[in-house]
Amino acid sequence: MSAATTRSRTPDRLCAEAVDLARGAAEEAAAPGVVGEHAGVVAEGDRVVTHFFECKELGYRGWRWAVTVARASRAKVVTLDEVVLLPGPDALLAPEWVPWSERLRPGDMGPGDLLPTDADDLRLEPGYTGVDEPGPNAPVSDEMAELVEAEDAEVTGGTPANLPVAPSRGSIAALADELGLRRARVLSRYGLHIAADRWEEAFGAKTPMAQAAPATCVSCGFLTPIGGSLGQAFGVCANEFSPADGHVVSLTYGCGGHSEAAVMPKPPRPAPPVVDETRVDPFPLRPSPDSGSVPATTDEDSAELGHS
Repeated sequence: MSAATTRSRTPDRLCAEAVDLARGAAEEAAAPGVVGEHAGVVAEGDRVVTHFFECKELGYRGWRWAVTVARASRAKVVTLDEVVLLPGPDALLAPEWVPWSERLRPGDMGPGDLLPTDADDLRLEPGYTGVDEPGPNAPVSDEMAELVEAEDAEVTGGTPANLPVAPSRGSIAALADELGLRRARVLSRYGLHIAADRWEEAFGAKTPMAQAAPATCVSCGFLTPIGGSLGQAFGVCANEFSPADGHVVSLTYGCGGHSEAAVMPKPPRPAPPVVDETRVDPFPLRPSPDSGSVPATTDEDSAELGHS
């Protein structure tokens, strides 16, 4: 440990003894009766010491008034540096501020609430742009075409009629498996209708959420289409903050989490401050006598009525 470090950790004697000076400065900055007992002294550097006083202000439990004093080299006069109210080790502090986008949880949104989405939200991507080039996730994109060309095709030894066993791919049975027609029973038209009625009642156009929504689900980017005849009127919501997340919703349903209802603009960046250090503007503490609307006179009886 160097000599400079040892000196900086040892409080200066004159600065450490200036308790009355520090207390007077703290009482001048605080309200009467708020400054408590002396709570210690800490050396900030060479001939720089901070005195701590207890704070009796209601609501500031564990806080301390910190008064920093200093002394010039070879000087015997201690001067005041600053007075500030600082939290102590066991001080009562407010919780750390969290942005609203991180405080929001699924289920917090109600009818009439609007949830903006960022312009570069990772959960969304551009839809139809009007250009001929397909999107990156389209089945006809260049990436998908390269994957198809890289796959090894299975070449049979002859026509299906000459093979001992007909290939399963492309047969009626395989096609029926893909379409779900080989089940013992399938959903009837009546079953479809009553299911659609339930979904329409739970997440339809007549719900309070949809009545207060800025737009319907048919234009929302979080709507996942479904196949079959029900896909003409329903879809699945994929917005985790929506009350219908993971549910089948009507295309006429809507909520405040619509992807295009409100797009958050990027926060503007303020210009860096410009400080002119080449000149000084004088600001008098008291106005001059001739700065008022009524001329100053020594005789109050002869003075005109008015405000100075």
